[in-house]
Amino acid sequence: MSTATSPAAPHSTAAYAESLFGLSGRTAVVTGASRGIGLAIAEALASAGADIIGVSHDMPAGESDARTVVEGLGRTFVPLQADFSVREQVTALAADLAARDVDILVNNGGTIRRTPAALHSDEDFDHVLDVNLRSAFVLSREVGRTMVARGSGKIVNTASMLSFQGGINVPGYTSSKSGIAGLTRALANEWAESGVNVNAVAPGYVATANTHDLRQDQARSDEILSRIPAGRWALASDIAGAVLFLCSHAADYVNGAILPVDGGWLAR
Repeated sequence: MSTATSPAAPHSTAAYAESLFGLSGRTAVVTGASRGIGLAIAEALASAGADIIGVSHDMPAGESDARTVVEGLGRTFVPLQADFSVREQVTALAADLAARDVDILVNNGGTIRRTPAALHSDEDFDHVLDVNLRSAFVLSREVGRTMVARGSGKIVNTASMLSFQGGINVPGYTSSKSGIAGLTRALANEWAESGVNVNAVAPGYVATANTHDLRQDQARSDEILSRIPAGRWALASDIAGAVLFLCSHAADYVNGAILPVDGGWLAR
């Protein structure tokens, strides 16, 4: 059982904040890091001092927005490619990451297919489950094993409002994000005593590529905004701040939580 404790409060407020939220000397893997929420998470973790391994299916080996952001903050950036719908690529990526010294794993990569349930194909359902849920389990299992052996580590999954609700025309996505919530709790139950924190953020409606069609549907967009107490769509940076908290010492006693970052949607 881990005997790690949260840092004691240093004399200065700035030093105390650094001891709680600073990530200097740590390596963080962020999947789906090429754009949107993943890019914002990579920036937030790098700004706190972490070096970043950025993964996506189209991550360039050379210049990229993610590399520019991370290296601009003085941290190192390692780009990796993997198509999470291809099981062999996920297996290879997991083995690669398990051989590295990974302190933080953020399972953010995901996809969505919008079709009414009666028309939702097996192929779409399987694709979304593989990308959103199976890949998160495989990466968490392989990287988590090394964290358990070391006695420390942070895993943060990206859940959703549809981890709590049913949604419309997205049965595969809802199933995958409900599964992410359950997986988060299951891994937390097994690994918390070994010093490994497993949690998830549940973004509300965020202005990203995944919600482009919703935002273009004026009636649906107005309906969504009318229910959000904050009165706006989330920014990717809103989600990144919550992830930074869960990756930091400030969350050392947070285990198995699904943290809504939804502008008050669930409170309505």
